[in-house]
Formats: sequence, C-alpha cells, structure tokens
Amino acid sequence: MNRLLFILGILLLFATEILRVYFIMPFPGSQHANTIDLAYFIDRNRLYLRLLGLLLVVFPLYTWFSKGRVWTKIGLTVVLGLYAVVFYFFNFRFQADKMFYQPGTVRFADAATNKVPSEKLVIGVSINNETKAYPIQIIGYHHQVRDTVGGMPVMITYCTVCRTGRVFSPIVNGKSENFRLVGMDHFNAMFEDATTGSWWQQATGVSIAGPLKNRRLKELPSYQSSLAEWVTEHPDTKILQPDTVYKKQYDDLADYDKGTIKGSLEKRDSASWEAKSWVIGIKSENAEKAYDWNDLVNHSPIQDTVGNTPILILLGPDSTTFHVWNRNVGGQTLQFIQTPDQPYIKDSTTGSTWSFNGKCIAGSLKDRQLTPVQYYQEFWHSWSNFHPGTTRYKLLSVPGVKNSK
Repeated sequence: MNRLLFILGILLLFATEILRVYFIMPFPGSQHANTIDLAYFIDRNRLYLRLLGLLLVVFPLYTWFSKGRVWTKIGLTVVLGLYAVVFYFFNFRFQADKMFYQPGTVRFADAATNKVPSEKLVIGVSINNETKAYPIQIIGYHHQVRDTVGGMPVMITYCTVCRTGRVFSPIVNGKSENFRLVGMDHFNAMFEDATTGSWWQQATGVSIAGPLKNRRLKELPSYQSSLAEWVTEHPDTKILQPDTVYKKQYDDLADYDKGTIKGSLEKRDSASWEAKSWVIGIKSENAEKAYDWNDLVNHSPIQDTVGNTPILILLGPDSTTFHVWNRNVGGQTLQFIQTPDQPYIKDSTTGSTWSFNGKCIAGSLKDRQLTPVQYYQEFWHSWSNFHPGTTRYKLLSVPGVKNSK
C-alpha cells in the first residue's frame, strides 16, 4: 500500500509541475492538441494538486526514512531531489514571463533623433491625430508593450511564432487591465489578465479560458510597413526606441523581418501555402481570405473581393510595405493597373492616377482617398488555424488575369 500511495503521489507532483507548463509552451507535440482547458485546470488548481500529492507521499516517506534500508533512503532522496529540480525549472525558468520581460523604459524619438534602422518593419498606429511606430524587432521579444496613443491606452502585441501583430484596447469591464505573457496556444502567444486570471489569445483577442471565456478585446486599427515608408507617410510619427537592457534579445531577432532568422519556429518558408509561408490575411464582414505573399510580389497589384468589399492589395517600391484599400469610391468600383512609373497606379475606370498611399493625385477623382482595409501579414499555419473558414486566393492560368477561388 505504501508503495502504491508513493507512486501515485510522486506522479501527481511531477505531472502538476510539468504538464501545466508543457501544454502552454512550445515543447514537442504540445501545441497541436486542444488541451487548453486541461492546462487551465491544472494551473488554477496546482496548489491543491500539490497538497494532494504531498499527502499521498508523506506517510510512505516517514515510514521508509525511519525504518527503511540505506539504499531505500538514498533512492528516495534522489527522487525528491529530482522533483525539486523539476519544480524550480518549471516554475522559475520555463514559464513565459520568466523568459520574456517587459521593457523597463518605454522611450520614443522623432524621425530626426530615431536610432532604429529605416528598413526595419514596424507596427504603426494612428489615433486622434497622434501617430506612433513600434519596431517588430522590439515588440517581438517583449510580446506586448503598453502605451497611450491619442489619449487612448493601447496594448501593442506581437507573436513571432505566428508573425501576428495586433493592437488592442486593454479596457476590460470598464477599466484598463494589466496582462502578462502566460504561454501559448496552438503556437500563438497567450496573455493572462491580472483581475480574473482569464487567458487571452493574441491573434484574436479572445479569452479562451477562465471566467471571461469567449469575451473579446476591442481591436484597434494597425498597419505594418517599413519604418522608412511609415515616416514618409507620417512624418510627425514617434518611434519606439530599444531598451538597452535587452540588446542581446533584440539582436537575436535581427533577421526576423526578412524571414531569414535561424529558429525553425520563426523562419519563413519561401514556398507557397506551407506552414511557415507568408500570407496576407483579410477579414471583411463574415468573409475571410488569405493571399500568398509570392503572388503579391510577382503580380502586384492584386484586385479581388472579400465578402462584399472590393479590395486592392498594392506592394510598395521597397517590396516590403504593402497596403490594402477598398476599391469602391463614390459608389463605383474601380479597376486598377500598374503604371511604368511606380509606385503610381491608375484606375482604368476613370483614368485617374493614384499614389502608393491611396490618394488620387491626377484625374477626375483628384484628392479623393481610398479607404484602408485592415490586413495582416502572418504565417499560413496561424491564419488557417485561427480562421478555419478562410478561402485562398488563386491566380488564373491566363496571364494578366486574376480571380479568387
């Protein structure tokens, strides 16, 4: 009986420490199953599970240490020592917020004094006439940066394993909530709110476990571009500067923007529609569609319709920045063609000329502005997983003709 109680107790103790972290961190095989409810149960009840495990082993331990042989005592000491090691690593080393820290200082610079290289990718936000840029190399390590833009609190988030940049309002139940990085679900970063302990998906802003399950954070418009292009379009922007404490961590992400980073979880697959292929994801009304990055590079501009929204996807001259616009202007849907004098394009509907930033600069529609459509650049495995009803855009085999399927 003592042996059975000890085995059950020690297995419970090891399982509690290991599984609650294993299920929400990128260990082999941990991110493919739907185990979030089990992970949350273990996490919320870990003190009780530890207590139960200790109660199961305490009597056998007392008996064996008081009456057992020397080798039995040595064996028990080894097992308890191993548990202590597991407890330390899974509570103080392997947890997400023990590996990725928030910046100690959040400091901004204008374009004239900025130290971030101009070719770096940024997530740009513009609210109430205030504009800020957050380099992906910085927020990619921190996973979230809290700030205020245009008098509004914002939560700038990024998951490098999914290549997902999202900006949320941190207001929950009428107050500005605090969040910590707790782990990941299906390879996507996951945050825990301080008030209720609910877990929130970064890619969707949806709470997937806890008292606020199925609640959704309000997403705010954001745009990805090179810093140079963002500054061109927003010369008064403020740019988040690196926290020198985390220079090494930022350096580890130096090649992330181009997809040439060494890590298998973050490196781009240059082929199309593979797990780590880049796609552009667009949501409109009840429709969701993904566009292969290679198609945009080779066939920009791409024109299509998502739901009832006619869209234009235009790649910039830096082959990095792109925009997604609504092609409906004044009640008519425009058809666009690329002109030799890039980055300008023309609409064949009116013959007007448009700049890369969506403004008409010549023709009957001069000074009209295309309406931006929210877009995301991310890995295909992420978009397809969190948007299971998505369709793929495909080019027809007829040269110069594009449609979707």
